[in-house]
This record gives sequence, structure tokens and C-alpha cells, in this order.
Amino acid sequence: MRPLIILAVCIATLASCKSVEDNRQDLRSTQEREMTAGIVKREIRKGMPMSEVAAALGSPNLTSRDENGKETWIYDKIATEASYSQSQNALFLILGGIANQSGAASTTQRTLTVVIKFDSSDNVESYTYHTSKF
Repeated sequence: MRPLIILAVCIATLASCKSVEDNRQDLRSTQEREMTAGIVKREIRKGMPMSEVAAALGSPNLTSRDENGKETWIYDKIATEASYSQSQNALFLILGGIANQSGAASTTQRTLTVVIKFDSSDNVESYTYHTSKF
């Protein structure tokens, strides 16, 4: 019975070993709903009312109104993602042991700036965006 238990522990330990590449695969972001250039292109169109822009993108970071009564909304988003994945395994037999440790780290920064200009009737007159990832 005892050899069976030792064999089961050995198999479970070896089956749970992860390589560095396996850990890198675990670093993918889990945040699904975020503002992206694709969402802006899909949701925003000329002539769209200000209320629909707010429903699609949320509140802007900055707003201004010029002397002609035209409003400008600016969305300025910065996201930093830091992830670390680690696995550690050890197998100790009667006189010796084997230990294995692997890990991977990743940091990514993204920016998105969206400028939406409205006409005097508060409908989208034009919009621009700039995105970067590093």
C-alpha cells in the first residue's frame, strides 16, 4: 500500500510541473471590457448625439466648450498591466530530492487618447484617436 501512495505522489508532482513557456502562457490579461480603438471605431459616428457617446464610452476625462458653444470631450486612458506566474515543485525520496522552480514576468503599458468634437447641437462633428502599446 505504501509504494502505491509514493507512486501516486510522484505522478501528481511530475504532472503539475510547468515550464517557463507554460508560465508565460498564463500571463494573458483577463480584463475583457476596456476602451480600445476598435470600440471607438465601432461605436462612434458623425452626427451621433452626445448622450449616445456617453452611453458608449462613459464619462470623458476632460471637457471644454469654445466661444461658439461647441463642446470637446477627451478620453485619456493609460493602463499598466503587470503579471507574474510561478510554479514550484519538489520531490523528496528516501535519501535525496529534486526541486524545480520556474516563473515568468510581464509588464505592458497601453495608452489611448480619444478627442470628440461636437457641433453646436451637441452631435458628433468629428473624432480622432491615438493609441500606443509598449
